[in-house]
Parts: sequence; structure tokens; C-alpha cells
Amino acid sequence: MVAFSNEIKVAMEHFGELLQEQLKRVEDLKASPGWIDYRSLDKIIIGVCGGDGIGPYISEHARRVLEVLLADDISTGRIEIRTIDGLTIENRIREMKAIPDDVLAELKRCHVILKGPTTTPKKGDPWPNIESANVAMRRYLDLFANVRPVRIPEKDIDWVFFRENTEGSYALGNKGVDVTDDLAVDFCVATTQGSERIIQLAFEHARRTGMGKVSVVTKANVIKATDGKFLHVAEEVAKEYPDVEWDDWFIDIMTAKLLDPYRAKDFKVMVLPNLYGDILTDEAAQIQGGVGTAGSANIGMRYAMFEAIHGSAPRMVKEGRAQYADPSSMIKAAAMLLDHIGYTEEARRLDMALEICCQFERRLKVTGRADGATGADFASYVLDTVSDPELETRWSRFKKR
Repeated sequence: MVAFSNEIKVAMEHFGELLQEQLKRVEDLKASPGWIDYRSLDKIIIGVCGGDGIGPYISEHARRVLEVLLADDISTGRIEIRTIDGLTIENRIREMKAIPDDVLAELKRCHVILKGPTTTPKKGDPWPNIESANVAMRRYLDLFANVRPVRIPEKDIDWVFFRENTEGSYALGNKGVDVTDDLAVDFCVATTQGSERIIQLAFEHARRTGMGKVSVVTKANVIKATDGKFLHVAEEVAKEYPDVEWDDWFIDIMTAKLLDPYRAKDFKVMVLPNLYGDILTDEAAQIQGGVGTAGSANIGMRYAMFEAIHGSAPRMVKEGRAQYADPSSMIKAAAMLLDHIGYTEEARRLDMALEICCQFERRLKVTGRADGATGADFASYVLDTVSDPELETRWSRFKKR
């Protein structure tokens, strides 16, 4: 039998360092100062990061929507919108950091961030294999809750996913270990505190919105330690919300049930660990009409970041089609940003306008090519719809169909 004592020793030392890091993180979670109160701020600073590929294009359209809806408070100085450059693949590779230090410092001077998609290199790409900017930003700013709504009125579907952002299989995704040439090991993390806060947020949303039901999604029958902890914490949190119905599902059957026309509409709020949330929300967005239609919120107690859920689509830029990229996902993210900072009426009207433009009227079709509308034209369509005095009537008429 071959002895691998040195390889095992190196792997154990690496694992020990990770455990120390995570135990310190648990202590930091216990010492959290609590939620920011936007109403108490003299000025709310919104940072806009264009990102890579089509990101700068669709981000600019979403920024334009924000500038129109927040025009009064921008003019008084209550709202400031800042451009944050440097979160590009070229700059990140030059610095060999997921987020360069100067960019991170700028991000931390904002309260909320509207971020275009960024490129994450994979094996075989021409770029070095640096960490995802998204994963790093969620960690650095402690954006623990990824919130993704999906609505399909004609199917009576109204889902909100609460995906844990800072733990699970992604937390140490770039810190696995190649023990030997033949054995690689990655790590999955779950803490009581991290599980508790995302599950509480899901139950609070179900109560506050009247959705009244939470489904907890794990694979706790097989992944017994981390998924088992997540489910156990959910059982304890549920006791604090006797007015909210809840159930639990395994991730494999849940992916099927979202496609079940008899069951899909019964789901309301879903809360799940990081990897499962990533997969299930892309499936849900595809059911809605494609990943280009879905926005995403990444929420922490001090910072929040809002983004599209799709990638940077570098091929569209290379082929000269970036101006035809669909901005609806970024505009949806802008609506979620508005709601988060307290502009609930503006967010509500923007959501209604998006449903009219994307699902009901569809006067302009964005195809990603010259046979469809440009992103700028679509943003104008949305803004015209938002400003229509008959917006409520138009929306109600379509809802009754």
C-alpha cells in the first residue's frame, strides 16, 4: 500500500487554516451590528458598476431608469448615483484579484450597488482562473441573501427565492485542495448563524407580504451535516412564525415540481443553500421567459447589491450586437433596488411597467440581434409605460385576462 503521509499532512494543514477562518467568521456573525436604516441617512449613495461584456450597455439603461424615477431626490442631493469603474476582467487580471483594492474601497463608500454581469474565468479560457467577482463581493460586503423573484401571471406563479449567498459549496469554492494528482477535495460550509439569518429573512418576507408559505429546499437526506444543519435551523425558526405555513423539499424533486403545472403555483417563498439556489433560480427564470428577464438582489445588513442573473455574453460584444442586449433583467434589478431603499411606490410602478412590456403587450421585442429592438429603445418603452397616467388601468386589464 502506497503511503501518502506528506500529501495528507499538507491537506490537513490547509483544512485547519480554513476551519480557523470560518470559526472567526462565526464570531464576527455573532457580533453583527444589525440592519442599516436608510431613513436615517442624509444621503443614499448608489454605485453603478458596468462590469464586462454587455454589462456596461444594460447597466446604462437601468441607470437611466433610476435617474428618471429618482430625479427629484437626485436634484436635492438626497440621492447620489456614482460610476464605479475598474470591475472589469482586464483590470482584475492585471491586479490578480477578484476585486481590486481601490474598487472595493469605492464599493464600500456606497450604500447600494447596481452591478452589470462580470466574467468569471473557467478552465480553458484565456484568462487566469481568478475567483468570481460576485462571490468575492458577497463575501467582502457580507451580502448573505440572494433574493430572486419570478412572476408568471398567466400561470398564476408568484415565487420569491431566498438563496444563501456566503456559505454552502461556494464559500470556499477556490480553496479546495488537490491532495494528489488523482484526488481533489472541495469544502461545503454551514453555520447556525448564517443559516438562521437567511431563513428568518424568508419567513419575514412570507409574513410581511402575505404570501404565507415557505418551502425549505435541501438534500439533507444525503448531505447530512451541512444540509442537515440548514434544515434543523429552519425547523427552529419556523416555531417563531406560527402564522406562516412551511414545508421542506429535496432539491432534485423540487427541480421537477417547478415544471409541474398542477403544483408549481402552490410554491411561494423558497429558501435554500447557495448551490441549490443558483441552479433552481436559473430554472425558474427560464420558465418565466429566460435568464435575461430576471433580476437579483444581494442583501446584507450594511450593504446591498442588485444585478442581472445572466452572464456577460462576450460573444454579443465580439459580434457587434451589444446594443441589442435585453436590459429587462437590469431594470428589474433597479426596481428591487428602489424597493430596498424605501422607494416602494416607484418600485411598484416599475414592476408593473416591466410586466406590461415583457409579458403582456410586448410592443417591442428584444431578440439580441438587429431584427429586434435595441436596449435603449426598450428602456424608453419601459419609461413611457411607467409615466403613463393609465398605468394601473393597463396593468389591471391585462391581469384579468
